[in-house]
Amino acid sequence: MARGKTRERIQQVARELFIAQGVQRTSLQEIADRLGITKPALYYHFASREELVRSIIVPLIEEGRAFLEEATARGDMEPRALLEGYFDFHYRHRDIMMLAVREMTTLNDLGLLEIVTGWRERLGEMLVGADAPLAAQVGAVVALGGLADCTWTFADLPAELVRPPAVDSAMAALGL
Repeated sequence: MARGKTRERIQQVARELFIAQGVQRTSLQEIADRLGITKPALYYHFASREELVRSIIVPLIEEGRAFLEEATARGDMEPRALLEGYFDFHYRHRDIMMLAVREMTTLNDLGLLEIVTGWRERLGEMLVGADAPLAAQVGAVVALGGLADCTWTFADLPAELVRPPAVDSAMAALGL
């Protein structure tokens, strides 16, 4: 099997086990056993558990950063369009986002928690303004947090069923 394909397969199996059991309760030996490879072969592709976790989460971080940069560059994005994009991003990555929520300590240890919380702050500012009154800031937190939570809570439902009421509720939390 080609090196790239093996890396992808390791990431897939690790993602499944991390989601099911948690990062700290999943050993690299267990991942290697599930793949039918040796632990040294796994280390050939990933030097540590942290590197493996980072390799799974970083693509999500990069896509989130791109979404935020695009929304910031547009500047005139309507709140509904911004919330719909935010919902779609979370829904596409709901398994990894749930893993991130369950593994906040791991995310923090990898230096990624600050990035994710920074996104919400910037999106909140885009929705209500940097100097908004506390009530508006709280509305933005409720809107963004609730929207993200809907993608995990209703993960088994199609996005087209969950998205409209989730975005409508987020708009209501913003008073829009």
